[in-house]
Amino acid sequence: MRGRLALEDGTVYEGDALGAAGESWGEVVFNTGMTGYQEVLTDPSYCGQIVVMTYPLIGNYGTNDDDSESRRAFVRGFVVREACAAPSNWRSKRGLADYLSAQGIVGLAGIDTRALTKRLREHGTMRGVLSTVDLDPESLVAKARSSPHLTGQDLVEEVATREPIVVPGDGYRVVLYDFGVKENIMRCLNHRGCEVIVVPPQTKPAEVFNYQPDGVLLSNGPGDPVDVRYAADAAREFIGRLPVFGICLGHQILGLAFGGRTYKLKFGHRGVNHPVKDMATGRVYITSHNHGFAVDEASLPEEVFVSHINLNDGTVEGMRHRYLPVFSVQYHPEASPGTNDAEYLFDEFMAVMQHERRS
Repeated sequence: MRGRLALEDGTVYEGDALGAAGESWGEVVFNTGMTGYQEVLTDPSYCGQIVVMTYPLIGNYGTNDDDSESRRAFVRGFVVREACAAPSNWRSKRGLADYLSAQGIVGLAGIDTRALTKRLREHGTMRGVLSTVDLDPESLVAKARSSPHLTGQDLVEEVATREPIVVPGDGYRVVLYDFGVKENIMRCLNHRGCEVIVVPPQTKPAEVFNYQPDGVLLSNGPGDPVDVRYAADAAREFIGRLPVFGICLGHQILGLAFGGRTYKLKFGHRGVNHPVKDMATGRVYITSHNHGFAVDEASLPEEVFVSHINLNDGTVEGMRHRYLPVFSVQYHPEASPGTNDAEYLFDEFMAVMQHERRS
């Protein structure tokens, strides 16, 4: 079966259908990771997006029951140069094509992903339509141009929990706002003994205070932070009253809560090899990223300083309040792109909660 991907600029790519039959639309983005495709597929932050993998061979170690970051795949589509038909790994349960079919994800293989990535780098991310049922180029381009922009949608509601979830622990109690949280964030907290109370994204601050938490974590998630202003309004209520830690979208939400601004990056940061500098120590971390928006440093108030920067483009990768126990990072400290060095941030969160409890 053949399939086609059409971009809003009129470019059309034809290849072999991969996964489920059908048609999907979304923002077309690229990820530079050589591995981690199952984590990409199941990361709720990719909701609303068709993901192009730049590494030329994807699926060589199959998929398994342990590496998913959420309850299902959330990407709108998946595009690769070559999909491995004979995976080899002792943990593998099924191949990539079968996994995509089971998850209902439309995919495409056999196209020039290098050329597609170059186009997205030069012109920025674009709306696109991926189809195995409509192969007419003009029709697909028209559909791409009429599809919704990523901005203007509350994608968080599509991926987040609708009811509170309690992960038992005998240590500090953390309320985790679920904007599209990855499983490993909860594991990092729980492994440190925390009782984690995962709450829906529109949970009122008064409900959070009723839990008597030691701290609040604002999770990662999809879309434009401006489209979830209610999250920034809630976060503002915790500043100065509880320790707060923000990750990815949670970092951007904190930026808005501080009174700052966010903006859309040309093609975003998505991969596992982004160098981030800790401004306090000078140490550089190789980090995992998945975001298309950033905090505008110039818009931050004087009492908030930039703690980390991206060495590729100088964008803000972390913030801290000068006087209050509030901090955030743009990258994913729970991920392990070859190392787990960035997990120290969870230890800092533990230390802050310990200090606040004693004071």
